[in-house]
Amino acid sequence: MRTVGVEEELLLVDPDSGEPKALSAAVLAHAAQDVPGQDVFEKELFGQMLEFATHPQSEMAELGAEIVRCRKEAARYAGEIGCAVAALASSPLPVSPSINVNERYQWMAEQYGIATQEQLVCGCHVHVSVESDEEGVAVIDRLRPWLAVLCALSANSPFWQGHDTGYAAYRSRVWGRWPSAGPTELFGSAERYHRRVTDMVATGVILDEAMAYFDARLSARYPTVEIRVADVCLRADTAVLVATLARALVETAAHEWRAGKSLLDHGVSLLRLASWQAARSGLDQDLLDPASMRPRPAADVVHALLEHIGDALTESGDAARAEGAVAELLSWGNGAREQRLLKERTGSLRAVVAECVRHTQR
Repeated sequence: MRTVGVEEELLLVDPDSGEPKALSAAVLAHAAQDVPGQDVFEKELFGQMLEFATHPQSEMAELGAEIVRCRKEAARYAGEIGCAVAALASSPLPVSPSINVNERYQWMAEQYGIATQEQLVCGCHVHVSVESDEEGVAVIDRLRPWLAVLCALSANSPFWQGHDTGYAAYRSRVWGRWPSAGPTELFGSAERYHRRVTDMVATGVILDEAMAYFDARLSARYPTVEIRVADVCLRADTAVLVATLARALVETAAHEWRAGKSLLDHGVSLLRLASWQAARSGLDQDLLDPASMRPRPAADVVHALLEHIGDALTESGDAARAEGAVAELLSWGNGAREQRLLKERTGSLRAVVAECVRHTQR
């Protein structure tokens, strides 16, 4: 059974106003005082963000329990210094982001200018174990058409600087400003993958291999494929669903590679359009079908994903749970839809943030 780990970035907010607060250093210091040597929570680019990483898990129930536990611990540490955490992929309220003091982050601020300053977005990265770099690159090549569906399912960033963006996952549009971000061409082998990353670093445009911000990449730290397209999910159950689907996608891709099955070789231009469509409409309108790259109702595309990975879900024992979670998500909506409904009901973005703070720990 392949193991799965999840990294989530959370927004630190004022519990009364809902405005983001640059208190990550204080939260991390408090956590370190409580548990010396803790390695679960980390700082990110901005002081308004807090990241945690789960341990690798083979059972999705255990992964879900750890995500909930980490979210609650983050909320406890934040609450003890007067702030709260919200699983929001962008801040609904206006914010002036504060870049953390760090040599790497300062380099990014100088290199990319305003694009760095406008990167206060929170994602969910899923790590799935692979046996080798060769298997990992074969998986990455085969995942490409399906990643936009994960973006649509996780969409949780409809608001930006106090306004409705018209997008379900505006985070992905902001993230796409990094010069190395987005879908990739076919690599074909691990040697070609590593050569491409080496060439990118040699340009001087990015600092190192960790800044190859591909939608799916080989992790620089772990023997995993890292899938990076999802918004941080409002509800922990949705994060578990994304991780479940990601593992099944990796297992399906690896099986097809070993069997010598041909892959879908859509160009990057089409993959970018699929990514844009997923970010724009989430689950509320058409998505581009991964096989044909033609528009189909979102529910049909999601069910095509379930069919594509059905054997892998059955083998891991995740089929019933995944199908149930998908049905619920299609019925009730993703985080973007929930946020918009909250705004419609309350008329207040502050109320949206307050309710999302409560959802984060459920």
